Amino acid sequence: DGSDTNSREEVAQLAARQEKFIKNLENALLRIMNKTYGICRVNGTLIPKEGLRLVPHATMSIDAKNAQK
Repeated sequence: DGSDTNSREEVAQLAARQEKFIKNLENALLRIMNKTYGICRVNGTLIPKEGLRLVPHATMSIDAKNAQK
């Protein structure tokens, strides 16, 4: 049935997003332990706390992220 296939695909996509989010949080915990949490990996500047509150696993400052676009 087509609706079952759609539902399974949606569940699989949700699971993949959740796995990615968990991996990002685990990486953030490693950065906390390594004392590199909150430091932009592109330019070495501090990521503002407001940004980290919104995206706790952020690895780039907004400036660095915008420069990539």
